[in-house]
Amino acid sequence: MNNTVFDPFNIILLVVAIIVAWKLRSVLGTRTGHEKRIDLPLPGQADAPAPAQRRADEAATGADEDDEVRYGLPEEQKPVWEGVAEENSLLARMLQRFREVDPAFDARQFLEGAKMAYEMIVTAFAEGDKKTLKPLLDAEVFERFSAVIDERRQQGLTQELEFVGLDDAKLVKAALDGKVGQLTVQFTSKVITAVRDAEGNVVQGNPEKLTTVKDVWTFERDLTSRDPNWRLVSTEAPA
Repeated sequence: MNNTVFDPFNIILLVVAIIVAWKLRSVLGTRTGHEKRIDLPLPGQADAPAPAQRRADEAATGADEDDEVRYGLPEEQKPVWEGVAEENSLLARMLQRFREVDPAFDARQFLEGAKMAYEMIVTAFAEGDKKTLKPLLDAEVFERFSAVIDERRQQGLTQELEFVGLDDAKLVKAALDGKVGQLTVQFTSKVITAVRDAEGNVVQGNPEKLTTVKDVWTFERDLTSRDPNWRLVSTEAPA
C-alpha cells in the first residue's frame, strides 16, 4: 500500500496551504454577486458616477434610496431658482421662464460663470487687455472700455490692480425679451488699485489700501442659440 499521503512533510504542506487560503479570504473577502460597482473617474470627470450610470448600477446592485442622500438630487430635479432666488418671487418666476425657453438653463451655473467673468473683465480692463475683453463684452460695452484704455495709454497712465477676492455675487434681476434673456448681478469685491503717471507717481487710488468695490452688471444671451456664452451689456453703480 502506498503511504505517501501520510508523509509528515505532505501534511505540513497541506496545513500551510489551508492557513494561506484562510488569510487571503479574510483580507480580500469573497464575491457574492451583490457588490456595488466602483467606477474610477476619467481625467476631467466628476468623482461620483454620472446620474444615469449610477441609476443603472443601483438597479443592478439593489442600492437603496439612501444613495440619493449621499449623491444629492439630480440637477434636473432641482427648481431652477433654488439657491439664487426666493421661491415665488418675481426673480424666481422669471428664471422659470428662462428654463421654459432653454431647458438646459441653469441659474446656479450661470452665477458661477458670472463670478469668473467678473474677475477676468476687471483684471483685463486694468491691464488694457482688449483681446481678453472682446469675447466677454457686447460691441457697445467693448467700445467704451476700449476708449478708456486708449485714453489711458495716450496720457501715459498705467493702472495697477490686485484682485483680492469676491465677497458676494447675487442675482438681482432677470428679464426676457422674446428669446433674449438678461440677467443682472450685483458684485461686491475687494481690490487694491492705483493709477500711475509716466514717472511712476500715483495719481489715483492707493497701492497699499484695500478697497471694497460694488458693481451691478447685466449679461445677455439668446437662449435659443447654440453659443452658451453670456456677454456683458451694461455696467452701473448700485443704487
